[in-house]
Amino acid sequence: VQLQASGGGLVQAGGSLRLSCVASGFTFSRYVMAWFRQAPGKEREFVAGIRWSSGSTNYADSVKGRFTISRDNAKNTVYLQMNSLKPEDTAVYSCAAAAGGYSVFNYWGQGTLVTVSS
Repeated sequence: VQLQASGGGLVQAGGSLRLSCVASGFTFSRYVMAWFRQAPGKEREFVAGIRWSSGSTNYADSVKGRFTISRDNAKNTVYLQMNSLKPEDTAVYSCAAAAGGYSVFNYWGQGTLVTVSS
């Protein structure tokens, strides 16, 4: 199983970025895919998740209305479109996969750094 995240970078407050996570090695339709983030000195937190089969989504309150998670079945890729970025969104963002639900994420990709300047 592999999860390859990319798309991080430096952006000014109010700007946008799109993160990508290419998945391979498992049956996607049975999984929940999600993005987490960890800011310096803080614990890792859930950002957004999507059920691969149905496309239903969940978001942390802090990103609702600004971030959108989506998937492309043909490309085995999950995206996180981040708009109206704030300095507090600065963190290392990682994608993860959970078999069957949101309780336990079995697989993790490497992180990609997002830095939002004020």
